[in-house]
Amino acid sequence: MFVVPEDAVYDVIIVGGGPGGSTCAQFLGIKGRKVLLLDKESFPRDKTCGDAISGKSIRILSELGMTERLIKADHGEVNGLLFSSPNGKSIAIPFRRDNRGIETGYVCRRQVYDHLLWNGAKNSAQAMEKMPVIGVVREGGKITGVKVKTPDGTEKELLAKIIVGADGASSLVAREARGAEIDPNHTCVAYRAYYSGVKGMSNALEIHFVKSIMPGYFWIFPADNGLANVGLGMIMSDMKKTGINLQKAMLDIIGQNPLFKERFAAAKQVSPISAWSLPIGSKKRKVHADNVLLVGDAAGLVDPFSGEGVGNAMLSGKLAASVADEALSAGDTSAQFLSRYDERLWKEIWDELSMSYNMQRLGRIEWLLNFVVSKAASSDKAREAIAGTFSNEEAKKGYTSPLFYIKLLMS
Repeated sequence: MFVVPEDAVYDVIIVGGGPGGSTCAQFLGIKGRKVLLLDKESFPRDKTCGDAISGKSIRILSELGMTERLIKADHGEVNGLLFSSPNGKSIAIPFRRDNRGIETGYVCRRQVYDHLLWNGAKNSAQAMEKMPVIGVVREGGKITGVKVKTPDGTEKELLAKIIVGADGASSLVAREARGAEIDPNHTCVAYRAYYSGVKGMSNALEIHFVKSIMPGYFWIFPADNGLANVGLGMIMSDMKKTGINLQKAMLDIIGQNPLFKERFAAAKQVSPISAWSLPIGSKKRKVHADNVLLVGDAAGLVDPFSGEGVGNAMLSGKLAASVADEALSAGDTSAQFLSRYDERLWKEIWDELSMSYNMQRLGRIEWLLNFVVSKAASSDKAREAIAGTFSNEEAKKGYTSPLFYIKLLMS
């Protein structure tokens, strides 16, 4: 076990060993920086999530030479989408083809995926489990380190030139850097459990716009070894307005909805129903301060429509590593210098997040969802248009344009 050195000063301390933190650690390690990666848990550990691994994640895994590790790990493969509209009509839409055939996606439980990334990070950085960060160290009002509680119960202060907050939606580093902030209009609440024995599973990500939980949605994702990741989500402000009990609503859908009750009749719930909140990227939050960078959920980068956050967490970890390396080389870790992280991050993902936010808002319109699904059920061209919209960032722009619906009408 790695022992914390006395009076250690690191180039970078990363708080949180999830996808964003572990990715950041690997890229910094490749650049030869002295990095300490901390996590309060012990790996492998579960993380409540939908478990979908996007193409963005796969591209970064490839850069790190870790794609084969994912392929060898327990996972489910997906090659399409299955939608149902509030009126109960369903459509199956394959992913678009590339030069190798139909695109393949993955569903990998975070217990598996995060452990894979954590092990990769240990090759590039000093990594310590069961090391909760309980506060920050300040000098002249600026964050210069973190306070940790070691496994034997003692408290220590660790210093670094840059602190990366990768500690999730309730990030301590983010609170210390910019203050507490929970915006119910830009926060999603979700519930999830794993089931075995769900009938009618296929290699498709199932997204169901169920009338009883509008404007939220219900999902069924095929994981490994016959498991299904089952859950639902809703914007916090909508949940408060409607007064919906999401856990009860999830069980009601499984047990009573005509589309699902037979499919779950012989299924077994194999994990507790767990809840979590997602700071969605439908608004730009402050993601840097003097000596501080924020990545992943700590930065609020979850896709507003799909709820997927792993891809943007890994991308932000990569970008944060690049800016941190530049700052260390320049000997300047001021907020002004680190602001280039904000600039690069939002340039990279803001258009995509904005389009997803528009899609989320369109998804609140019941008649429109019924129309889109109904049209796609009877038209190959309509299905192709929707498939492109969900698997291609450029095509996604069309979903928010009136021309998209004109094309659906004409198809």
